[in-house]
Amino acid sequence: MERTKDSTVFKLVATALMAALCYVSFTYLKIPIPTISGDMTALHIGNAFCVIAAILLGGVYGGIAGSLGMTIADILDPVYITSAPKTFILKLCIGLIAGFVAHKIAHITENHDTKYIMKWTAISSICGLGFNVIFDPIVGYLYKVYILGVQADAAKIMATWAAGTTLINAIVSTVLIVILYAALRPVLIKSGLFLKIK
Repeated sequence: MERTKDSTVFKLVATALMAALCYVSFTYLKIPIPTISGDMTALHIGNAFCVIAAILLGGVYGGIAGSLGMTIADILDPVYITSAPKTFILKLCIGLIAGFVAHKIAHITENHDTKYIMKWTAISSICGLGFNVIFDPIVGYLYKVYILGVQADAAKIMATWAAGTTLINAIVSTVLIVILYAALRPVLIKSGLFLKIK
């Protein structure tokens, strides 16, 4: 089989690479923060690689990269293992939303000036990560109360802490995404590895 930049094999390999970056950035580059209710939250940039994957490969591949990488990180960490199902769903949604905005609304892989590209990279990131800022605490609260059986007051405290760290993670990740995409795009175009997503 010929391995071209548009082939499924290329996209799968790139998705696996981005999943690995999500995993490594969450597992080894996080700052864990214990909450007063005994739960853990963390400052990390794992979501940034989920969004970068969605912008580079499309929303489906980006969502899969983020959901697999971050879910595996949760499964392999005894502190976060109970969060794995929630992580899978939320990270998939981040990628789908960021990819939809980048490719279906902004058509970011077409020929545009740098200002347009940076603006829509930021907007795509804000949409995907903004979803996470809103829904991570809500889904986390519901998951803890109705699936894990955590007392509602304790789950509310955990959700409040998670909301704060998720907001900080989103802001830092958005800045990182804009910088990384601005650096990666010309290199990928020059090397012939840039995918035009429709």
